[in-house]
Amino acid sequence: MKNYKEERPWGTFENLYDEDDGKVKIITIYPGQSPSYQYHHKRGEVWTVLSGKGKLRLNDEYIEMLPGKTYEVPVGAHHQPINDGTENLVFVETQIGSYFGEDDIVRLEDKYGRI
Repeated sequence: MKNYKEERPWGTFENLYDEDDGKVKIITIYPGQSPSYQYHHKRGEVWTVLSGKGKLRLNDEYIEMLPGKTYEVPVGAHHQPINDGTENLVFVETQIGSYFGEDDIVRLEDKYGRI
């Protein structure tokens, strides 16, 4: 298992589990921030919100993200968690599929210039 924490312009993620059969992260998005609008070829994700509130942009629809709720992001679905609140948005991300590397991120929009 490779457990580590990384800083990003939008917040942090901490790998809790990283093996051939899946990956589990704790993701923290700072108020007013959001990772890129993106999709993956080889993995789907399930997000469970621990604290904070925000929006899930899923294929250009917006869904309210609330504590205790779980959201499914299928393989190939365009997605972006958005923290439009005043406190950190924290959720568990469980990745399921055939590959979990960061190079399976296809960015469609990114306010940090990473396209």
